[in-house]
Formats: sequence, C-alpha cells, structure tokens
Amino acid sequence: MLNRLEQKNQTWSPAVLFVSAEQRRECYERNRHRVYAIAFWMTGNELVAETLMVETFRAAFAENKFPGTEEVDKTLLSQLKDSFDLPFFTLHCAPCTTVRNVRRNTLRVDLENAVIQLPPTEKLIFLLHDLEQYRHDRISRLLGITESESRLGLHQARLRVRELLPQ
Repeated sequence: MLNRLEQKNQTWSPAVLFVSAEQRRECYERNRHRVYAIAFWMTGNELVAETLMVETFRAAFAENKFPGTEEVDKTLLSQLKDSFDLPFFTLHCAPCTTVRNVRRNTLRVDLENAVIQLPPTEKLIFLLHDLEQYRHDRISRLLGITESESRLGLHQARLRVRELLPQ
C-alpha cells in the first residue's frame, strides 16, 4: 500500500495511515449499533441486517473518507430503498372514537410484534423518532418528506401499534 502512495509522489508516514484507519474505526463504532438496529427492525432478519450494515458502511466510506452520522444514515436509507418502497405511506387509520388505556404494562414481545407489522415507511419513522430520538426535521431530511408528513406517519404508526397490541 505504501508503494502505491509513493508512486503518486506523495509521502505518507505510517502514522498518518494509522490515524485514517483509526478514524474510520471510530466512525464505524459510533454508528454500527444504530445502523444494525434499524436494519434489523426493517428486515426482521439478523443475517440480512448484518449484510445491510456492512454494505452501508462500505458505500459510506466509498463516498466519504470519514462520513458523519448524517451521511451514514443517508447511505442506510438508500440501501433500504432498494428493498422497500420508501417513502410511501400506506396507513390510513381512522380517527380514535374511544380512549383506550395504554398506560398499562405491555409485554416487550407484544410490542415488538406490533412494530414488525407496521408498513415500511411508518415503521422507519416510528423507529427513528421513538427509538433513536430523531427530531422530525431530521427525519424529513433523511426521507425527503415534509415535517408534517413525518408527524402524520408517526401518528399513524402509533395508532396502528395500539390497535395491534393485545387487549
């Protein structure tokens, strides 16, 4: 590798190459848990999520030497768009006519099953907002939608999750 760099009339010390690798490793470590979690929730399969995570970082590092969180997220979304119809909303839940008591203990497995059944766009908005704590302006930038559409998608997802939870 050093020989190729020297051929371009550039002198790179091994310390500079190590810093680059260390910075990439730091970027990977900082983002990998979030990327894997979103990929797993969207696909429902550990192997597919792992492959999606690897492809996301491969593409992110190909575009930018040291991508930030925004760039990694955009790359992940471009990878997800290949598998899902994003950002098309499919939920149209009717307005609530009765108030249900949702302040009860809910089994995690029931909540996970409800989230898995959400349509892709609404699921992604739900995951980004309620699990990853992204604000609507960031979600709208990532998905290419308006903030009001992001809010509507989150509202529809929450209504659907409440419908899917066992009584």
